[in-house]
Amino acid sequence: MPSTKSAQKELSKNARKREINLRVNKRMKKFIKDLDGLSAKLEKSEEVTNENLKNLEETLKASYKAIDKALKKGIIKKKSAARKKSSAAKKVNSLQKKAAAGKTTKK
Repeated sequence: MPSTKSAQKELSKNARKREINLRVNKRMKKFIKDLDGLSAKLEKSEEVTNENLKNLEETLKASYKAIDKALKKGIIKKKSAARKKSSAAKKVNSLQKKAAAGKTTKK
């Protein structure tokens, strides 16, 4: 237990910051996991509709936003954010190419 008043204030500040950082990190991970699940589901399915691709793109935008917020707050590092965004975009682009090729597009 901190003995000085400033140390007690510092302890409470750190507890608040930790809670906020955990919330932002969980949100980022949730969006990435949602994107992974949706892309895996679409890869397994034989039909990729335009509606499914729109949902996937919206999830990608939301995950980008969450990653950028985590980066801005200093929760993750710059290159880690770039790596997460790159892998997410790679999954979406592969599904879009697959759909554009006409292999699995339902009209």
